[in-house]
Amino acid sequence: MRLSSFLAVFRPALPLILGLSLGCSLSLLMVSWTQGDTDDSCGDELGNGRLFRARGDAQRDSRDGAGDEDVQPRIVPYHKDPNKPHKKVLRTRYIHTELGIRERLLVGVLTSRATLNTLAVAVNRTVAHRFHRTFFFTGLRSPKVPHGMAVVAHGDDRPVWLMYETIRHLHQHYGSDYDWFLLAQDDTYMQADRLSELVGHLSAGQDLYMGRAEEFIGGEEKARYCHGGYGYLLSRSLLARLQPHLDTCRNDILSVRPDEWLGRCIIDYLGLSCVEVHQEMTYRYFELGKNADPEREDGVQFKNAFTVHPISEPNLMYRLHKRFSQIELEWTYLQIQQLQVQINNLSDLTPEGKAGVTWPIGINPPFKPRTRFEVINWEYFTEEHIYSCIDSSPKCEMRGADRADVNAVLEIAVERMNERYQPQLRFRKRRLLNGYRRFDPTRGMEYVLDLALEAYTQKGHSQVIAKRVNLLRPLSAVEIIPMPYVTEATRVQVILPVTAQDQDFVGNFLDMYVMNTLDTHDNVLLTFLFIYDPFDAQRVSQTDVFAGIKAMIGEVEKRYGDMKIPWISVKTEVPSQVKLMDIISKKHPVDTLFFLAGVWTEVNADFLNRCRMNAISNWQVFFPIHFQEYSPAVMYRDQQPSAASSSFASESLRDGHFDRHVFDEACFYNADYMTARTKMAADILDNEELLESMDVYDIFVRYSGLHVFRAVEPALIQKYVRRACNPRFSEDIYHRCVLSNLEGLGSRSHLAMALFEQEQANST
Repeated sequence: MRLSSFLAVFRPALPLILGLSLGCSLSLLMVSWTQGDTDDSCGDELGNGRLFRARGDAQRDSRDGAGDEDVQPRIVPYHKDPNKPHKKVLRTRYIHTELGIRERLLVGVLTSRATLNTLAVAVNRTVAHRFHRTFFFTGLRSPKVPHGMAVVAHGDDRPVWLMYETIRHLHQHYGSDYDWFLLAQDDTYMQADRLSELVGHLSAGQDLYMGRAEEFIGGEEKARYCHGGYGYLLSRSLLARLQPHLDTCRNDILSVRPDEWLGRCIIDYLGLSCVEVHQEMTYRYFELGKNADPEREDGVQFKNAFTVHPISEPNLMYRLHKRFSQIELEWTYLQIQQLQVQINNLSDLTPEGKAGVTWPIGINPPFKPRTRFEVINWEYFTEEHIYSCIDSSPKCEMRGADRADVNAVLEIAVERMNERYQPQLRFRKRRLLNGYRRFDPTRGMEYVLDLALEAYTQKGHSQVIAKRVNLLRPLSAVEIIPMPYVTEATRVQVILPVTAQDQDFVGNFLDMYVMNTLDTHDNVLLTFLFIYDPFDAQRVSQTDVFAGIKAMIGEVEKRYGDMKIPWISVKTEVPSQVKLMDIISKKHPVDTLFFLAGVWTEVNADFLNRCRMNAISNWQVFFPIHFQEYSPAVMYRDQQPSAASSSFASESLRDGHFDRHVFDEACFYNADYMTARTKMAADILDNEELLESMDVYDIFVRYSGLHVFRAVEPALIQKYVRRACNPRFSEDIYHRCVLSNLEGLGSRSHLAMALFEQEQANST
């Protein structure tokens, strides 16, 4: 069904965009070209988003010759002295270090012992995390320092002494790392994003003292100092020039106000006065009245303020933060709407015209599949059931996150319709007729809902109608998770446990290992772990069940000269992963990267590199989900696979599935395992059978605190094999083994065909 018109709405708590198939236009594009490009400068500065000068204005100033000269590039020639010996050039590790790139802003908050646990904590909880670095400077440290705050105590509560020590500390420790320094009191609310944007528009290579300009006590003709309550900016170059004069200022200038003392020192020795406007950038502030209510403040000066002062109590700080968050949210919505208008207007100039604008405006268009294999399936659901289940069942009960998601979507759909059509119409949901959803990786989660609605008019008349709505939950707030530096040069220690039932598969494993690692000279070592049951262990002197495997290992060692493949013999009735790793862990260094493999694993370079990259010491462990081939007896039955299918199988994944029930393969560092195993020791004292009821995956999940990365691994392919499930393991491990065997037989279609053929044969 083609939708005639759409309504795009952005909501902070649930970022859904709604499209309605109703009989009238619901477009938000109500702004014409003239309205969108108005030159009226008398409107609210918040509305048009011009807190700062536009980039185009700055470019025009530079073309007119009014720009600052310090932004012009300067070439520094290199001259090599032939009389001096040549020295090797030491290159830095990061390019920003070599180029001298610094962070933009460091914030210092002046607090006291009495307000450190009240106002300073409020500053830290509201805006400190929005700055790159925030320090709290105090004279005397309180007995209990708040958690998560960088507090610097100077040992003296005198205000001027605190300012003197703070300036010295900033220059000595951070003078070469930051371009700008913002100093404020703990009774000041700061708008972090606006202050960061302000310093981003200012040239760093100049002396600047910027804030709210105040006259000195006694009156000065032109000199001004920056009021500390509203905060003030100091440039790095000004801090460097001021440093030699700080001791003189401390001894010669008498003042009870630290901000006035600093302003007098800067004026006397640097000849600079506090300014509120620089390079057409204005330092905006707001003085909060006594008993003021932030919710009722609606003036332009308040909405555009960078800092607000004075804040008498922490609760007022939190209320201000809530109010400014609402203002920023409204501002963002307005900017989104303006951008949608511009995109729609500019679409006339594109080859597709208006038809080329996709819904919602500004969101990526739907993914277009190139082949039938790339088509994204729609999931059908109702309010009680969903018809695409994880276990491939045709129908299952909707619960958990799926149920919460559907309920939220239905609520938002009715809410947005009421917002659009009230007071003429008011809707109430009767029930969901049909629901469809799909996840488009290029844009987000899409929904199509057929709703039975009861529509009420202003006169009280009602009628039940059926309407279809489209919704989109767009992908947003993409977070880049910082990861430690890793390299593909790390040596991988492959651990291969082998039981008497597995020895028939070891030959194929060794062949793949030799071809993919030894022949390619990969940095990999292999250790065999032979697991004897008590009966075989007693007969090892007469008949060694692993004699054939040891002979194969000897042949490999002869072929590759100095290459040694060690083995370890273990006697146990229950070959628990944890028991085996306890033995292996003690025989290797703590920095060893283990790959715990199985005899059915095909080791190759692609997976080994992924093992090196995904297993990060003291950070992350990697448990890959291997690709398991289906049983040939079910796949081909009495037919042999053709040559075409065999050649295709060598280039891509063969007929099979990713076995999510098996946790045997794992990549982790020995130090991480030893740490988790140490935390587990206390629980073992109370329950000795815990070692047999857990595997390595459970150890890391319960006791490590590391990232446990579980992902499908196409490079880790296994032939079909029916695993021997040991009933002496825990119920969970045994159940997973049984499910793996059952699901590994074949797909639903192949199993159905096999049953059909069997029934046909029985009927005849």
